[in-house]
Amino acid sequence: MFIVAIGLVVAMWEAYKAVGPARGGDLLGFKILPRTNDQVMPHVWNMVKRLSDPVQRGTDQTIASVVLSGVWYSFRLALVGFAFGITCGMGIAVLLTRFKLIERAVLPYLVVSQTVPLIALAPLVAGWGGKLQVGGFVWPRWMSAAVLGAFLAFFPVAVGTLRGLKSPSASSLELMDSFASPWHRTLFTLRFPAAVPYIVPSLKLGASAAVVGVVVAEISTGLRGGIGRLIIEYARQATSDPTKVYTGIFGAALVGLGMAALVAASDLALMRHRPKGDAA
Repeated sequence: MFIVAIGLVVAMWEAYKAVGPARGGDLLGFKILPRTNDQVMPHVWNMVKRLSDPVQRGTDQTIASVVLSGVWYSFRLALVGFAFGITCGMGIAVLLTRFKLIERAVLPYLVVSQTVPLIALAPLVAGWGGKLQVGGFVWPRWMSAAVLGAFLAFFPVAVGTLRGLKSPSASSLELMDSFASPWHRTLFTLRFPAAVPYIVPSLKLGASAAVVGVVVAEISTGLRGGIGRLIIEYARQATSDPTKVYTGIFGAALVGLGMAALVAASDLALMRHRPKGDAA
């Protein structure tokens, strides 16, 4: 179905390019129809063919190899940010579940934190690179991008885990209390197993958010080596070489697919003994 979906997207792209206005147009009085000229909507096969072309004249290095290198760099940053986001999100969820007063005090601020524009936050966090030092540890520039990825990833993980930890029925909690079970035993024996159907969907959202955070951070800070930097560089050549811009976009999509595949593997591992209808 994934291949079929990609085929439908390509078919819709080429169909609109064939019948759409070259300079855009109006629909119901609003100028919303995009342009279909080659400078804006190149053919899909030209985009794919551009991947095999050399980056510069006189070199054997292809655009595909440069894009894949950027994909691998950004994927690792997204993975680190996702791990940070999971750790912080689950830690916050456990804390809010344990202390009701903290939940009422902190949860609104978690919601407000997601309204902060990432583009405005990126330069501030990027300024820590090479300047912030704790003991013998110097904050590397790449960690700023990973932190911004974690900033977007932790919220869905925290909310999903919090909802899952509260999902056990009152009778189940009373049963654990009747056994004089300490709170941490109830947490790992009852609450976390019951929270798995809620945690898995939140991990999917967190993974995609981590990729968005890392790519936007790379674009905002100009961090070299990642796919975000390539998108900036190729966008400068959009007028003369529009197909090259889309090769960077393909790379960003590949990073997202890699993270989605990773979460899908964890989904199979965590949900294999549960009925298919047992979802959040």
